[in-house]
Amino acid sequence: MPGTPLNTARENERKLNFWERLYLPEIFKGLAWSASKIWKEPLYTFQYPEEQWYPPDSYRGRPVLVEEDGKARCVSCNLCAKACPPMAISMEAQEIEGPKEREPAWFEIDMLRCIYCGFCEEVCPEEAIVMSKEYDLTFENREEAIFKMDRLLVVKEQLEDRLNYLERQRNPEFGAQWDYDQTNNRHSLRGTDFLAHLSGEREAGEPEGRAREAEAREAGAREDGELEHGALEAGS
Repeated sequence: MPGTPLNTARENERKLNFWERLYLPEIFKGLAWSASKIWKEPLYTFQYPEEQWYPPDSYRGRPVLVEEDGKARCVSCNLCAKACPPMAISMEAQEIEGPKEREPAWFEIDMLRCIYCGFCEEVCPEEAIVMSKEYDLTFENREEAIFKMDRLLVVKEQLEDRLNYLERQRNPEFGAQWDYDQTNNRHSLRGTDFLAHLSGEREAGEPEGRAREAEAREAGAREDGELEHGALEAGS
């Protein structure tokens, strides 16, 4: 036996008249409301690609490498590759002369894997990889999506907005609750005298460094001799 349909209408529910049951008047009302908004409201759309959106400083676009003094800031610590969830970053380090000691021999980011999470930017101790404002990426094949050093390096002056934003975010209490030495950056070695100290020590203080190493070796030898002497006396 087929089921009997139930009337679920409430007692005080308004009933539709003939024109409302046709739905056409309501459709025309909706079109009229949309037309009124088209002519009265300001336009929020962009005529892309002639007009493009300029993101705020907090926007996370594609990751790029900071180029400073003609070289990448990167010291090939591999932290960004370790922190990358989709494993989109790969690199190889090489030894160089100078306080940095290492730099990338090659550096690659697979933009088809990148999820723009910003973890690489968070863990970088040198602020060498940051999220840019570039969001319009198109590729014709998978090989074009693998960005190498020539497409990743961006001069520091073009990334000042993002670098300043990161400084404000990582040092929120500076100048607010109290003032402190700004070189005491909790996140990065950038802006400290550590690298300059190493460079000056190597350039001007190499003889002193060798003398300190010799003194340390002599002190270690004397300590070893005293321990052996004490052991012989204890055995006798």
